[in-house]
Amino acid sequence: MPSRVIMAQIAAPFGVKGWVKVYSYAEPPEGLLDFPVWQLGREDVWHERRVVEARVHGSPVLAVRFEGIDEREQAAELRGFKVAVDREALAALPDGQYYWADLIGLAVLNADGMRLGVVERLMETGANDVLVVRGERERLIPYVRPDVVRAVDLAAGELRVDWDADF
Repeated sequence: MPSRVIMAQIAAPFGVKGWVKVYSYAEPPEGLLDFPVWQLGREDVWHERRVVEARVHGSPVLAVRFEGIDEREQAAELRGFKVAVDREALAALPDGQYYWADLIGLAVLNADGMRLGVVERLMETGANDVLVVRGERERLIPYVRPDVVRAVDLAAGELRVDWDADF
């Protein structure tokens, strides 16, 4: 598993004093503020930044100012950067619960062993989370355990579902 977990993305500068708008993937969004040091990056280039001020700016958006970023121009250079935290800093979850980041990239197989695709992302719908599975086509599969999602095997990189291949 990767040593960092993507938790947000920097959207845009906010104001003229170095603040940025951050789209948080955490649940709740302000949970990201529990981490004082964030890793910012694109592709394989990452660096650490300390959060010096932050506030909720309308869920799931946070307004954040980093140490050493004091002007709008500096903040604008961070647009599009991913925000990550060290995996070791995340709380351990009870058995049967998973971070979304751990599900992304898993192969999805149905009860017949047919590969439906790979988990591309997840989305919230209100009633339940939904797996966006990309294979020969996109499938939206509700993350409902144990009715739909039968098993998650992180070591094998597989997620087993009770899902008809024609859906």
